[in-house]
Amino acid sequence: MSVSRSDRLEPPVVPSGDRPRGFFLRIYRSIFRHSLQDTPRNRSLVVFMNFFLHFHAVKVRRRAMAFRQTFYLGGLTAAAFGLLTASGLLLMLYYHPSVPRAYADMKDLAYVVPMGMFIRNFHRWTAHIMVALAFLHMLRVFYAGAYRPPREFNWVIGIMLLMGTLLLSYTGYLLPWDQLSYWGVTVGTNILKSVPVVGDKIQFLLLGGRGVGPNALIRFYVLHCVFLPALLVGGIGVHIWRIRKDGGLYLSERKQKEGEAADTATDAVEGRVEP
Repeated sequence: MSVSRSDRLEPPVVPSGDRPRGFFLRIYRSIFRHSLQDTPRNRSLVVFMNFFLHFHAVKVRRRAMAFRQTFYLGGLTAAAFGLLTASGLLLMLYYHPSVPRAYADMKDLAYVVPMGMFIRNFHRWTAHIMVALAFLHMLRVFYAGAYRPPREFNWVIGIMLLMGTLLLSYTGYLLPWDQLSYWGVTVGTNILKSVPVVGDKIQFLLLGGRGVGPNALIRFYVLHCVFLPALLVGGIGVHIWRIRKDGGLYLSERKQKEGEAADTATDAVEGRVEP
């Protein structure tokens, strides 16, 4: 059976007066490839077709998003890491990882660079806050039982991220190159040296010698500014992806049943329950 030209589906013709609006609408639909109608299918397409939302779970329980459920500790820790990255990039513009310049650069930040002292103190205190938030986040996950199956792998990733956070804080401790940082790293690496079999080798690898000197400074700088941040970014991505694959944020069986009942009642009131 042949189909005449008049029976074929043709793309709608946008009137000349509406062409700017149609142009921007096409751009919008090329970015957000889904309908605006609120249906379960379109809610899924929002996640599947949008790169920036792809880590997000398709369905999230309202109870899981409550403040008292997570205290937003994971998100606050990630936000602190973002602030540290931004302030650290600003500090890198004025810092040279060399023994003759490192301490002088700290003085320039304090007394010469506009808002230099504020940026340095902001970076320092945000680092302390990030360490505290990471510890609190791990404690909440442990006491809530969110490390249980099938989330064991994500619990291990969380421990690795905590260790990376501590190492990131410790490697930044040497960079001001003052007496406090010098002796702090000296004591810390001497403690590391006491580890049986591999302690002496790890200390030599970190310091580039037997004592804290220029080699140690450049090594700690590279670890602090390049290697550890890259590992944390990758680890955070895997951590969020595993949350999505494990079914979203953890809820106990009792809270999950209460959340399902509450979601069903809310959907019924809003008319979103499908027959």
